[in-house]
Amino acid sequence: MRKLNEILGTEFPIIQGGMANIATGEFAAAVSNAGGMGLIGGGGMSAETFRENIHKCRSLTQKPFGVNIMLMHPQAKEMAQIAAEEKVPFITTGAGNPASFLPMWKEAGAKVFPVVSVVALAKLVARAGADGVIAEGTESGGHVGELTTMALVPQVCDAVDIPVVAAGGIADGRQMLAAFALGACGVQVGTCLLVSEECPIHENYKEAVLKAKDSGTVVTGRIGGTPVRILKNPMAKAYIAKEKAGADKMELEEFTLGSLRRAVFEGDTKSGSLMAGQVAGMLHEIRPVRAILEDLWSGCAARLTELEKEGF
Repeated sequence: MRKLNEILGTEFPIIQGGMANIATGEFAAAVSNAGGMGLIGGGGMSAETFRENIHKCRSLTQKPFGVNIMLMHPQAKEMAQIAAEEKVPFITTGAGNPASFLPMWKEAGAKVFPVVSVVALAKLVARAGADGVIAEGTESGGHVGELTTMALVPQVCDAVDIPVVAAGGIADGRQMLAAFALGACGVQVGTCLLVSEECPIHENYKEAVLKAKDSGTVVTGRIGGTPVRILKNPMAKAYIAKEKAGADKMELEEFTLGSLRRAVFEGDTKSGSLMAGQVAGMLHEIRPVRAILEDLWSGCAARLTELEKEGF
């Protein structure tokens, strides 16, 4: 099995998640320069801003980088065209099936790894010509599915003949090694990069992640079919109360309108949406991206050596 870094031309087999309003061109370049695959997250951008961030990233790094396109975005088609026009070398997608865009992206020379949360979608995109898939478990921050990473990744690996990247619940070398044991060729991480020096989120957001305990996250929107994992705070508590009281989707959307931007840019930890995964409780300090990626990779190798010594 080829490792993800061999497939993508990066130093480490690690992709940075395409986090909306967080994964800017500057941040993607910082991750790429640190040895990972940096992604620009189109989720919180207009098509014009998306193109500007691609140009910004390209001006800051000579390393491979990519973009993430949320297919439910009202300008997803424009962003898909921009990614092809700009010849972005790596594309990931979320919230839908990107099959209609694959021929255009492949013709532009991109490698395409859609994010999937179920086996059925993995099979669909593999048949459509995807180069790989990112199997993301419910432990992750932001929009989530139902299956855990431990359950999802091996089933996806068994179902498709293309590379599989594991995502969700990965913040140290032990979890990275587990991903390889499940059949993945690499990992995608997001929450552990929130507490990097280069991450552009407000310091209040970073501190909230660092203070989080093992049970410090909650999933809102399960009843309405729009599950999102965030840190527990007054907004999350109020949202769930409204949901249980029978609030409709429109009322809930109005209640959370702009909440992620408030968290990211204003540092509002009470009414902001602090998206983070279950590994938040494992994070205790702010460090450079390079140090985080190095520790993931070296920790993975060290744990493998320990297991071999123990006779596994």
